[in-house]
Amino acid sequence: MIDRINMNAWINRDAALERLMVKPQSLYAYVSRGQIRMMPDPDDARRSLYNVEDVDGVATRKARGKKPASIAASSMAWGEPSITTSVSNVHRGRIYYRGVDAVALTQQASLEDTAALLWDVQSAPDFASGPISWSNAFEALAVIASDSVPILGRGKDSLAREAAAIVGQLAQVCGAAPGDRPLHERLAKGWDCGDGVADRLRQAMILMADHDLNASTFAARVAASTGASQPACILAGLCTLSGPRHGGAAAALAAMVADADRLGAPDAVRLWLSRDRTMPGFGHTLYPAGDPRAQPMLQGLHAPHELQELADAVLDQTGALPNADFAMAVMVKALGLPLSAPFRLFLLGRTIGWCAHIMEQNFTGGLIRPRGRYVGVIADHSYPADQ
Repeated sequence: MIDRINMNAWINRDAALERLMVKPQSLYAYVSRGQIRMMPDPDDARRSLYNVEDVDGVATRKARGKKPASIAASSMAWGEPSITTSVSNVHRGRIYYRGVDAVALTQQASLEDTAALLWDVQSAPDFASGPISWSNAFEALAVIASDSVPILGRGKDSLAREAAAIVGQLAQVCGAAPGDRPLHERLAKGWDCGDGVADRLRQAMILMADHDLNASTFAARVAASTGASQPACILAGLCTLSGPRHGGAAAALAAMVADADRLGAPDAVRLWLSRDRTMPGFGHTLYPAGDPRAQPMLQGLHAPHELQELADAVLDQTGALPNADFAMAVMVKALGLPLSAPFRLFLLGRTIGWCAHIMEQNFTGGLIRPRGRYVGVIADHSYPADQ
């Protein structure tokens, strides 16, 4: 039997035909060619359901056509892959690090092992760090970058050692205790967490380590394509991550929870929808059946009443399921983590992914320099005579 989460990934024939704007014969042809997955409807064996991710992918390719401008424009917003990478990919609702399921990694791999996998090096890095004097990650990276050398011409081992040192320093900026213990244990000690919390921090950072070519990773790769120093590239990623549409989801979710406390969860959701705002903490473009990263982070935890009510109201009104941002909000409440924990876990995990992409860009890519498609006034080459 298909559970409620998976059912969000399937639509009936009429909905599929409407999205594709084709006749039934064409839909069946896509199924026969393996482009769209089909399954029996559990409520009516005479009917079939079609995978919404596959349907939307075919519809997008049809709408785009073969015009170069359309292809280029679509690649910048959840479109077809535009940069070659072997670091990570999202495939049929799962996230993989160099072909390994990221959720499976959380069962036994350390964060250090995950870094070795993503960086494609033999030995797990050491994220040890001594005393520091920086007050925030922006300051730390700016200072480190001011005295760092470009990545051009440097080998992978050299960049991996530098990356490990930077991650260790950022960990202390984020509150980890100094020392040479595994990073998740030092973070739990620095945050004064109870027993058993450290392993959940490990899982969260592994799951947030990389996520395809997201906005911050793209920014880090653009900087890397110029040959900038590794800390400078990481700083480019951090600046992008700080935006409310990216790493700021935790703050937006907190604002929606506050509205739910004041108005009630159903009215709060209606208010956000009336303002044409997305639901922070819910849904994800790449995961129509639900964010696979959320489940392991939520496993064994009971969402606080206010968060559970909000999740129920969002599901009822939009069909959107909790994502990794919601899961980290539950972790904060259930485990007594610092309020800033979601952003810090995101930053520490994702820095490892940024470094993997920085190294890959340095070794395999050239300068990333797209062209703008001008839509303004055409230049007038005539000039008025002097008065």
